[in-house]
Amino acid sequence: MASFVHAAYLVHAPIHASWLNQVEIHFSIVQRKVLSPNDFASLDALAERLLDFQYCWETAAQPFEWRFPRQDLAKLLTKLGDQP
Repeated sequence: MASFVHAAYLVHAPIHASWLNQVEIHFSIVQRKVLSPNDFASLDALAERLLDFQYCWETAAQPFEWRFPRQDLAKLLTKLGDQP
């Protein structure tokens, strides 16, 4: 009978959601630049394209500029409040 070892790892994630925004942006880029159109002949072809993109991304990636000051939030809330 197979024996399974289970391990738990404590991960300290930020207490705010900005890291999640970064992940969503990255997956959006992957969707637009790698996965569309979905014309892969096989899973190996998909894996190869994803890995090629990863290697390219690692050499060219820059931190995302994520800014959403309170003034922009106030404008957005006002705009949303004006809608019927």
